[in-house]
Amino acid sequence: MSTRKIVINKSYEEFCLSHKAFLRLRELGQRDALQEADPGEYWPSWAGPREPSLNRCGVVVPRDDQKLVQVVEELRAEANGHCAELKIVEIPHDVQWEIEKAGGAEHVSEVHRTWR
Repeated sequence: MSTRKIVINKSYEEFCLSHKAFLRLRELGQRDALQEADPGEYWPSWAGPREPSLNRCGVVVPRDDQKLVQVVEELRAEANGHCAELKIVEIPHDVQWEIEKAGGAEHVSEVHRTWR
């Protein structure tokens, strides 16, 4: 059975990517990341991992985007945006899914199944 990988946020804050992950997505040619403004463009020396305003990227990138999954797998914790804790969840490929929040943390759900 083939599976699909989906990126979720396990922290209580909103889903976002680090500036480093955002730049890697752009390097890979991810369409949504290329259309999003680069928050670190004018302050590259401030775009480090501890600057909250510059590490809230990629919020419109589809969570099952293969390039997003690749970047999270490559960078691991360095892909986490400000206060985010990204995790990849695998589900069967044919499942109709959605991302829900329970107690602040996200999970992927189908009508009768949940993956955490």
